[in-house]
Amino acid sequence: MKILLPLFLFTIVSCTVKAQYPAVTIPGSEVRKITSSIVKGQEYELQILLPGGYKESNKKYPVVFLMDAQWDFPLVKSIYGQQYYDGFIPELIIVGITWGGTHPNADSLRARDYTPTQEKRLLQSGGADKFLDFMKQELFPFLDVNYRVDNNQRILMGCSLGGLLTLYSMFTHTDMFTGYVAASPAVAWNDEVLYKYEKEFGGKKVTNPVRLYLTVGDVERGNNIFTKMSGYIQSRQYSNVSIRSKVLENTGHSGTKSETYNRGLQFMFEKPDLPLPGSLRQLYTGRYADSNGITLEIKYEKSQLVVFSSPSEEEPMKYAGNHLFYSNAAFLNLVFSPDGRTFQLNQFGGSSTFTKK
Repeated sequence: MKILLPLFLFTIVSCTVKAQYPAVTIPGSEVRKITSSIVKGQEYELQILLPGGYKESNKKYPVVFLMDAQWDFPLVKSIYGQQYYDGFIPELIIVGITWGGTHPNADSLRARDYTPTQEKRLLQSGGADKFLDFMKQELFPFLDVNYRVDNNQRILMGCSLGGLLTLYSMFTHTDMFTGYVAASPAVAWNDEVLYKYEKEFGGKKVTNPVRLYLTVGDVERGNNIFTKMSGYIQSRQYSNVSIRSKVLENTGHSGTKSETYNRGLQFMFEKPDLPLPGSLRQLYTGRYADSNGITLEIKYEKSQLVVFSSPSEEEPMKYAGNHLFYSNAAFLNLVFSPDGRTFQLNQFGGSSTFTKK
């Protein structure tokens, strides 16, 4: 028996098939491609996010290098926006790295590029040194030529095998990055071979300070292996290395990314909370006004400076040293002149200069 569909149903089906809609894009981002001569002529796709004020500025920016951008670039873009808006991190350039070419097999290629040794079940594995050489000898120079990058602030972030690469990089290529964020790193790789590289790292003198943030989900298989390694490297008390580790509650393997990258970026750019020297308390207090007549009063209360915009509206400020104060409750910081006569107030979206009355 032949079933006839109503004409309007054919119309709906036809429109659904033929309709063309614009793709969703990520504002402020761009795609560049670079072919490596170190990694077998591999083409890499760079997904790059520039800060909002990049075109109007001449300054250089810290760079976050994100592994597995084919999955996680939109996630980190959103995290960056949130953390920057709240004042926890500065403006950044994010460079997400994935594989170009025709129909790249990310699972196979990441097993090649992110692993330090060859594992017999994955014959393509063991290419981490070549991949890191690609970054150092080809990618970094490419970014230097095309973007205003601050080479004194480079952060490497990755999950799983990308987290394995992150730890391996810190142990063996320590000078490449100033910060490392590893979500659920595959520390069990090849019979926990990372301990071999950690031993070599423990004998090094780390000249420039580095930071490491690493996590695991509490319901992940093998989290006991992570906990053992995390506890071990923290017990080593390396000089010039700050480490923070966390087991994430009710979280599986892939789910560690969002909180790890959130908290990890906060830790990478964490400002100190220093006691304010007595000699500076009187210097910074007083009434200040900007060119629009807006008046602020700064007092020293409960061992910290407090900014009053009115008798009932106040903002406690933490001291980071070098005449810089900041709030943890909002994007707000004050940078005083050495004589305390003026300060620059920086908020999300603008800055103002205030002069003591």
